[in-house]
Amino acid sequence: MFDRLEVIRQRYNQIGEQLTDPNLISDIKKMTALAKEQRSLEKIVVKYDELIKLQKEIEDLKEMVNDSDAEISEMAEAELQEATAKVPALEEEIKILLLPKDPNDEKNVIVEIRGAAGGDEGNIFAGDLYRMYIKYAESKGWKVEVLDSLPCEAGGFSQISFMITGDSVYSLMKYESGSHRVQRVPTTESAGRIHTSTATVLVMPEAEELEVDLDMNDVRIDTFCASGPGGQCVNTTKSAIRVTHIPTGIVVSCQDGKSQHENKASALKVLRARLYDHMLEEKAKEEGAERQAKIGHGDRSEKIRTYNYPQNRLTDHRISYTVQQLDRIMEGRLDGLFEALITYYQKQQLSVSNNE
Repeated sequence: MFDRLEVIRQRYNQIGEQLTDPNLISDIKKMTALAKEQRSLEKIVVKYDELIKLQKEIEDLKEMVNDSDAEISEMAEAELQEATAKVPALEEEIKILLLPKDPNDEKNVIVEIRGAAGGDEGNIFAGDLYRMYIKYAESKGWKVEVLDSLPCEAGGFSQISFMITGDSVYSLMKYESGSHRVQRVPTTESAGRIHTSTATVLVMPEAEELEVDLDMNDVRIDTFCASGPGGQCVNTTKSAIRVTHIPTGIVVSCQDGKSQHENKASALKVLRARLYDHMLEEKAKEEGAERQAKIGHGDRSEKIRTYNYPQNRLTDHRISYTVQQLDRIMEGRLDGLFEALITYYQKQQLSVSNNE
């Protein structure tokens, strides 16, 4: 581990020297790439320097323990125990920082939420999840852009897709893909009975054009009139766009834009993300089901979370995490939940890494 840390620090210092080169200013692309690489190494270097400083402190304290002055020796012994106790936790932090990074972590995301089981209540819950993510995005300073939506008369959405842009969005949002279950008394329920409904969430990293070889000869583009709840036409021109990727059968529709051109651009953006996501899924299968089961984020078709309104309880079934603060969660206060998910999967990944 220490040999690897030395190499990382040398590379970090090397990048620092390169960034001071005045000739680099004319090459914005290279300068941006170097700055990005430096940021990715900075936390590791800081923790490594902290460990070296702590080890030096321990060596000095060991010498002081043998001091002829009893008072100095006693004080050094107490400080030595305290310093030595810090080492395992610091080494664990460094091991986690050295784990392989998900190359998509720094990307923006495209999120699709659909009402599933439960009819109107499933759609209303889809709208609640959308609002929850909007609140969370606002708290992080992220930007949200709705790409397409099918509102329902009863409230919520049968389907809504939106893009979140910001700093390392995928690193946090990637844990949200799956089936979300809600237990509550629907507004449409006159007898006061608790119903169980579901909505599905799909989070995809934004795909750059270079990452997905999209041959437009494989894409069929259809136009139609945009419509609102109940099917009424909301404009008389065919501004809505439906794109179909013929080889995979993936279909994407967009109608929320102001023009056909805008909807086409949004639809192709979503299509690229879907194709990229499909590529990632295929790659995951190739890497082996057993390893993915250990360090993956769960099958997207599985029930990942339950939102129980009568008990104000949220349970994430993947990590056995339960909190009696559902009201806060639905207001977008997701940091505690996401921190628990990240910690769990880092430990899983660390366990696999140690056993290989």
